[in-house]
Amino acid sequence: MDPRVREHAEIIVDHSVDVGPDDEVLLRGHPVAEDLMIAIAELCGERGANLSVRSSSSRVDRAYRKAIDAEDISQSAVSLAGAEATDVAIAVRADANTFETSDIDPEKTSAMARVNKEIQEEIMGKRWVGTQYPAPANAQDAEMSTDAYESFVWGAINKNWAAVREHQAQMVEILDPAEEVRIRSGEETDITMSVAGNPTQNDFAERNLPGGEVFTAPVPDSVEGEVHFDKPLMAQGREVQGVRLRFENGEVVDHSAEKNETVLTAVLNTDPGASRLGELGIGMNRDIDQFTYNMLFDEKMGDTVHMALGRAYEDTVGEANERNDSSMHMDMIVDMSEDSTIEVDGEVVQRDGAFVFEDHFE
Repeated sequence: MDPRVREHAEIIVDHSVDVGPDDEVLLRGHPVAEDLMIAIAELCGERGANLSVRSSSSRVDRAYRKAIDAEDISQSAVSLAGAEATDVAIAVRADANTFETSDIDPEKTSAMARVNKEIQEEIMGKRWVGTQYPAPANAQDAEMSTDAYESFVWGAINKNWAAVREHQAQMVEILDPAEEVRIRSGEETDITMSVAGNPTQNDFAERNLPGGEVFTAPVPDSVEGEVHFDKPLMAQGREVQGVRLRFENGEVVDHSAEKNETVLTAVLNTDPGASRLGELGIGMNRDIDQFTYNMLFDEKMGDTVHMALGRAYEDTVGEANERNDSSMHMDMIVDMSEDSTIEVDGEVVQRDGAFVFEDHFE
């Protein structure tokens, strides 16, 4: 086994979710990620945990979604019971075909998200982590050889996360007490939002692996302005490009996409919270230095910000503030490397990707 796989597994088990004796661990992943799942299983055994493994593929998921009628979609009692019994949830992402579910009706996918909301929230109340195995299909999306993609993935994951935490803490110190954030990029993005009273979180690979961002939640009705998400994203098995949103009183009042606009429309119509922002994140992982069509990496990329439609994470919302609630959480990215600024309470804290606490800030 590649020693980088073992290191990856150790970071998951010991750093991200801290597996201990008698923990009930749910491990989910695609068969193509078997090496990493084996390494995780061995470590869980060594630590005396109880392990439940669910290995499935997007082909199986597609078959079910194609076959079921929309009106028959309902919550799985078995899945809910499993989520309730779980102490630790580990999800290993990997694909044999990243477009496997591209012919599923977007409305049906949104309906499945709605009925599974309780299961999703149950898992998110536990110790959980999502990570990526460098599968060939994901390398192909990134337009990289498998060897090059392996180096890219493990270069972003197998690192000193204590040092990352210390570096990112400088941005947390700026954003955590802030009242208002303004993001400008080029001629098409100028958006403001209140973050008053909402905590800023430092993502150093506890829940997302790789980590490498700081993030918070906007006050739901405070978002105003327009934003052009100039990086594409994969949603519901489809590539969505050129998303443009206009916000008034926190709600999307106009939207468009250059490609697969129907997917964007379906997402916005999932439930009332899906047309509001639930997250503002600032990418700070400069080992992620190219776009790969994988949001787990792309949202952490240096010189970017991302915003998510839908659900706000509970730990980013202050006790006195409203949490945007939705069964959806869809991240979208703005390139901040040129002609761009982040202002916090009227002060520029990032210009063209450089932070005010870095030597190359001008």
